[in-house]
Amino acid sequence: MSDDIEDKPQPLVEHLMELRTRLIWSLLAFFIAFIVCFFFAKHLFNLLVIPYKWAVIWAHLDVAKAELIYTAPQEFFFTQVKVAMFSAMVLAFPVIAAQLYKFVAPGLYKNERQAFLPFLVASPVLFLMGAALVYFFFTPMVMWFFLAMQQAPGEGDVAISLMPKVSEYLSLIMSLVFAFGLVFQLPVVTTLLARVGILEAKWLAEKRKYFIVIAFIVAAVLTPPDPMSQIGLALPTIILYEVSIYAARIVERNRAKASSAEEETSTELSERS
Repeated sequence: MSDDIEDKPQPLVEHLMELRTRLIWSLLAFFIAFIVCFFFAKHLFNLLVIPYKWAVIWAHLDVAKAELIYTAPQEFFFTQVKVAMFSAMVLAFPVIAAQLYKFVAPGLYKNERQAFLPFLVASPVLFLMGAALVYFFFTPMVMWFFLAMQQAPGEGDVAISLMPKVSEYLSLIMSLVFAFGLVFQLPVVTTLLARVGILEAKWLAEKRKYFIVIAFIVAAVLTPPDPMSQIGLALPTIILYEVSIYAARIVERNRAKASSAEEETSTELSERS
């Protein structure tokens, strides 16, 4: 057992000191990434504006007239700070995740560490997949929906134009990225719960109709109040739920094979004895 787990007792003070060390390394990685990202904050924000330009093209408008505004002197500065913090968190996540794993790993058995590592890798990959879906598809689609509401000047009508603020545009993208990133963690969470025996694939399949309703409710809360973005978040959520059911079945199948192999081994040993 001592080969599988570091079972040496340690005082609480040593655990707290190790936790402090892990936190310091995590904060240091975040701070360094923040400094670098803040230096390129304007360039990063210009990258985030590209989906808005795509939406302008989809709306058959002049890209040269597409612009964002800020109405307070400090607004664009704090927007750059938020962009730098958001980018720094993404860049520093591997270091933070590694420090978290190093702090937790000594208390896990060898098979538990082997089971935990794939999920530690899959979680950021799925989050980035959700963020890519937001960047390349849903943000242009949402902005196109809002641009379509503009009103051209005409007889008895005044011109109504969309002029997004830099802070509100960033808040929109960040909310969508976090919403889709969290939703894309569904297979990781359900698979982990299935591995420890808390969830079963049969139970997940039986609760499918309730989950569909919950998915649309969550999409209505997390996304802007337009039907396109709400449906756009609800549909991937339902698809990921089906993926979660399939992953839970695989886990149960592997667990059954492992238990049958252990029973055969124990039977053989008992027959030999």
